[in-house]
Amino acid sequence: MDLAELRERLSEIEEDLTEEVFVVLDVFERNGRPLALAITDRCRRKCKKGRVWKSNEMLTALKNAQYGFVEERARSTGGIDGIFLLDREFRPANEMMHKIFDGFLDKQRSGAAEIAAELGVTLVQLLPVRLVSHHLRLLGVLARKSEADWLVLVDYDDTR
Repeated sequence: MDLAELRERLSEIEEDLTEEVFVVLDVFERNGRPLALAITDRCRRKCKKGRVWKSNEMLTALKNAQYGFVEERARSTGGIDGIFLLDREFRPANEMMHKIFDGFLDKQRSGAAEIAAELGVTLVQLLPVRLVSHHLRLLGVLARKSEADWLVLVDYDDTR
């Protein structure tokens, strides 16, 4: 899917975001394993406020979901695009960690419990991740289910 197709698909699902826990943007397959990429209304609102909604930087990050989640390189060493785990123990804590842990997973009524319930997993089974491109990181949670991975985006980070 190219950037124009992603922009069009975001426009198509935008209205549904306010009524659903999340909406699937696309399903990618890597090495025979599907990855459902979903967006929340929370992510849309955060991105609009930050003026990155449907920007080329955001679309490029979304496109990088096609790389899938690779267990053998679950943590980024830098300079690589893809989906990577965020770790509570990393020091010093950075802006991405505050957004995903303090502002989402650990926060009451953030929507995290609803996402877990919709996916049929527990809250502790949701893995905090970042979807990385050169200029922007989209933050979300990853549910690794037997039939597919589910990446649900909830925020973004563009700090350097």
